[in-house]
Amino acid sequence: MPQRIVVIGDIGVVDGMIHIGDEAMFEAAVNALRERGITDITGISTTPAESAERYNISAIRTIGWPGSRADREERLARVVAAVSTPSTLDADDPAHEVIAAIRDSDGLAIAGGGNMSTLWPHHIFERTALGRIAVALDKPVVVSGQTIGPELDDADSALVRNLLGSAEVVGLREPSSFALCGRLGLTDLTQTIDDASFLVSDDVPASSTYCLVSVASHVGDASRAEVVVALAALLDTVATETGLEIVFFAHFGPLDGPSRGDAVMHDAVIAAMASPARIVPPVDSVTGASLARKAAMVVSSRYHPVVFAVPAGVPTIGIPVDGYTGVKLSGALGNFGQDGLLGVDELLAGRGAALVARLWADRDVIRSGAAALAPSAHAASSAWWDRIAAIFGATRP
Repeated sequence: MPQRIVVIGDIGVVDGMIHIGDEAMFEAAVNALRERGITDITGISTTPAESAERYNISAIRTIGWPGSRADREERLARVVAAVSTPSTLDADDPAHEVIAAIRDSDGLAIAGGGNMSTLWPHHIFERTALGRIAVALDKPVVVSGQTIGPELDDADSALVRNLLGSAEVVGLREPSSFALCGRLGLTDLTQTIDDASFLVSDDVPASSTYCLVSVASHVGDASRAEVVVALAALLDTVATETGLEIVFFAHFGPLDGPSRGDAVMHDAVIAAMASPARIVPPVDSVTGASLARKAAMVVSSRYHPVVFAVPAGVPTIGIPVDGYTGVKLSGALGNFGQDGLLGVDELLAGRGAALVARLWADRDVIRSGAAALAPSAHAASSAWWDRIAAIFGATRP
């Protein structure tokens, strides 16, 4: 009998704005399940109709967690109670559809993400509720490719500990998350890579002529105006030292229309640059992954351009602006033997030029190092999804 799986990812194009990385992890999970014969997939999305069309799946709304923490705690209790007593919730509450989907499924997959953090408590509550619904209905739960924390207060730690402890398997995508979960008393953990690391795995060109750039408007505690000037200077250095064309790609940006999200920051940086630059508009995750994988260099304060680039051995500069982005970027780089972190303070101090020179001089070594690491990483990722599929009662055809 075909398996039916409910999958949660932070997906949904809202007001024409796409988040390439969030969509990529969900898409990678769907692809992996389909490769193992699981084709009846229900996604949970903020915009179900759009996600259903994008991935050719069924899709339903998220449960939703407005209000204060006390409001969310009270809603969590009512949602879980509604598994056995539907009248606990209003008849039009979206949680009913979620409960019904999990009831009719063979399990719940929590796809990769970096949102189990006190920075985004609604994501913790959404996933906690799904996990508790599944447990109440005796359905297996799997958790893949997560960053946990690093900001996690005591109340959120308790929720995360309970959720991960109820899962059949838990995959964590960097050592710091593994260590944090160990401190929470969790032991049955698997260190993985990001779910979307091999969303695209085609051959990369022997030579490339562009540097791909993705920078967010969030710059931590730094002055955005100063960061714009420093980024422009860094990219002018890349253009001068390497001869590469500078190509911008927004990982959170509009599918059409005026600049929003990362595109606003890109416009500002381009205006401050002396070198010419080109913009490629966001379309979908596969386009973003392919652009990063085929680049000669990547400069990014966004996480997933790094995730896409490093398995292909692309020399990559990750620009963390706070502890959260530092954890993710250092993990993504380190998983494939790179260390090109340039903190925002270092960027402002003008230290990027030396890093550009080092990475460019070492580009052949970086590429050969990734070529040695990527096959085993890809095989381990495949084995991870084989393990998940087996939990749901499926195997690769």
